[in-house]
Amino acid sequence: MAKTHQLAVTLRKDEGKGASRRLRRTGSVPAVVYGGGKLDPVSIQIAHKDVYMASQNEWFYSAIIDLSLGGDVQKVLLRDMQRHPFKQQILHLDFLRINEDEAIRVRVPLHFINQESSPAGKTGGAIIMHEMTEVEISCLPKDLPEFIEVDLAELKVDDIIHLSGLKLPKGTEIVELKLGKEHDIAVVIAKLGRVEVEATEAAEGTAAAGEKKADGDK
Repeated sequence: MAKTHQLAVTLRKDEGKGASRRLRRTGSVPAVVYGGGKLDPVSIQIAHKDVYMASQNEWFYSAIIDLSLGGDVQKVLLRDMQRHPFKQQILHLDFLRINEDEAIRVRVPLHFINQESSPAGKTGGAIIMHEMTEVEISCLPKDLPEFIEVDLAELKVDDIIHLSGLKLPKGTEIVELKLGKEHDIAVVIAKLGRVEVEATEAAEGTAAAGEKKADGDK
């Protein structure tokens, strides 16, 4: 079951760059809600402190958000956010309305668990690379997970976990895999580090040289 989070908003009547600047000076963020079939886009404003606090959470970028406008609640997904280039300030937000009966495509984060306790995690010199940190999925809004767990408990050196190896929540599918087998890319790769590999190769070379010399002394 998808979790939802609520943000209180108010309608915004004045539009344009000048109106947006004035709005920001009063501590609010201009935003727009669009989509939803024949529904018109709606200009709204949100208290900057509320949206800034929400933006510090992972869910803000992938979860369903209930925008509460008085008694009217609209379910939306964040589709775009503009930030100030150097200030800790959010300048503008775009939200997309969702239809609970239609599939949505959302990029959700990957949470890697049990890495340290895995065989690869316990191997000295092993490097575990997270090739992806999020994945695009398709599902009905009610099935939208806030993240997908990637269990690395059995990961060994030289193992590769591909997209097709992820365990997905019921009702979800990975968009990339619909495009063909060549899109089944690596999510996690475990291998020995360069120093370990070079040391192993050097040891093997020394052993081979010793065997060759021993053969020559016979």
